[in-house]
Formats: sequence, structure tokens, C-alpha cells
Amino acid sequence: MLWPLVTLLVVVLVTLAVGWVADQVLQRVAGRHPEAPVWALLRRCRVPLQLVVCCSLLIGTRPIERLFDLKGDDAHHVILLALLAGVGWLAIRIVAALLEAFFARYQAVADDPARVQRVRTQLGMTRRVVSALIAVVTVAVMLLTFQAMRTIGAGLLASAGIIGIVAGIAAQSALGNFFAGLQIAFGDTVRLGDTVIVEGQQGTVEEITLSYLVIRLWDYRRLIVPTSYFVSKPFENWTRKDPGLLGSVLIHLDHTTPVDRLRAALGDFLPTTPLWDTLEWALQVTDTTPSTIVVRATMTARTPDDVAALRFEVREHLLGYLRDHHPTALPRIRTGEGE
Repeated sequence: MLWPLVTLLVVVLVTLAVGWVADQVLQRVAGRHPEAPVWALLRRCRVPLQLVVCCSLLIGTRPIERLFDLKGDDAHHVILLALLAGVGWLAIRIVAALLEAFFARYQAVADDPARVQRVRTQLGMTRRVVSALIAVVTVAVMLLTFQAMRTIGAGLLASAGIIGIVAGIAAQSALGNFFAGLQIAFGDTVRLGDTVIVEGQQGTVEEITLSYLVIRLWDYRRLIVPTSYFVSKPFENWTRKDPGLLGSVLIHLDHTTPVDRLRAALGDFLPTTPLWDTLEWALQVTDTTPSTIVVRATMTARTPDDVAALRFEVREHLLGYLRDHHPTALPRIRTGEGE
């Protein structure tokens, strides 16, 4: 009775020691090579590594069966299942660490924000697909350790075609979203951080999964949209190639408005705001009505959020300028021929 207890204690101590040593080694290597983030990210694998080591030692020494007087096959099977689950967990953690490290290094050397967002989206989708495949394979291997599953294996293979057809019909929507997610990731139609217009609502793509996208609206609400939507319906992507946009402000003014002075006021104001990207601006009369003229001010900004804020500032400044310097330019209701 004492020897199994000692063996179990040694297994626990060895497991803790292996995890501590692996963590210390990775920490020192990461400190010596800060340009390679993979070593620091691999430290997340400590817990699944300890699970694999512990289960392996338990299978080899079998102290639990002798300590608790259990049937060897049952206890061995439970530990084997835990070992397989630990191997799958460890593989998922390693894949995630490698992909994150690759993206970190790519982000450090890339100078194109649009390309960085595209790679980020593709790597995120790749991580989800690989993790799902590893999980499926792990569960399949675990099921094959049961004698009943091996016995009915031939029958399952024989009926696999029928089951596949039925499952395909039942999961048509889910499979459609799955392949739509892959198409979005590698087709570069939508990326994380893109500003899109969906069903008349503007928002920023916050999360992309294999089945849906999360879009953060301007008022911080979240719009959940199936991935199949973006491959079957038209939508606007304001930042697919260049995040910069041209904003416009329309103002209805009196016919006596000094347009040249208003244009000069806009030209003097834009350099004072950091929202303007210094590329383009203009002020033109685009239309007239019997009582007003329509003045349009256009200006560029780096991002959609900057465009919206710049439009608000330009509108406030132009109205304030007219109120203070040319109040007669503001629209009035005429009550007579001489007024």
C-alpha cells in the first residue's frame, strides 16, 4: 500500500517539476530573444503539457489501480482518455502560439495597415479551423478506444454515405456559414476593423467566426450577422483598400451668401484641426432653390471615425462663421418683394 502512494507522489512531483522547468526555460529563451514572441506564447502550453506528462507516467506506473484496488482496464482506459484529451489540448495551444507569433512578427515589419488586417483575419480563421479539426480528430480517437465503437465500426462505415447525406441536408445552413467564413477570410472581402454598412447601419467589424460576424455599431450595440450574408448580398466596405474617406457637409443658405469668403473660411479652418489629413478639400454651390442655395463642403480624413467628427466640426464652424460675420447669409423667410 505504501509503494503505490509513493509512486503517485513521485508522479505528481515530476509533473510539477516538468512544468516548472519548461516554463523557466521558455521564459529565459524569450528574454534572450525578444524579437521572437513564439517563446513567450508557448508558456501557455504549461498546463496541457503537465496533463500529458502526468497521464503518461500514470499509464506507465499504474499506481492508482493498486492504491484504490480498481480494475486495471477501467482505470487505464480513463487515464488514456485524459491523455488523448491532453494531447489535443496541447496541440491546439501550440498551433495558436505559432500563429500569434507569426502575426506579431508580420505586424512589426508590415507598413500597410490594410494588409495587416487581412493577415490578422486569415490567421484567426485558420486558427479556428485547425482547432476544430484537432478537436474532432481527438474526440474520434477517444471514441475508438471503446470496444463497442470498434465493434460497430464496419456498420458505421457502411452507412456513412447515407448519414453524410442526411447530415448534409440537416446542416445545410451551418455548412453554408462555415464555407462562407472561409471565403470571407481568404477572399479579403471583410476584415477585422473594417467599417461596413449592413442593412443601412454603419459599424466596425469586431469579430469574425466560422458562422457569424459581430459588428459594433456607432452607439456600441452589436449586430450579429451570419457569414453567409456577406457572400450572398451586397454590402458597403468603406475601408477595404484605403481607410481614408471623403466627407461632405450640405448647408442651405441665402442667395446673398459670399461663397468666396465662406470658402476662404473653410480653408483657414481645416489646417487647425488634426482630423483633416491635408489631402483634399473644396467648397462649391451644388444646387439652387427659389429661396436658397445648396453649398457643399468636402474634405478628406484618415478613417471613417475621423470623417464623421470632421463633418461635425466643419458644419459647426461654418454656421458659426456665418452667424458672426454674415448673418444675412443664413436662410430667411421672405414676406415681401423688398425684403
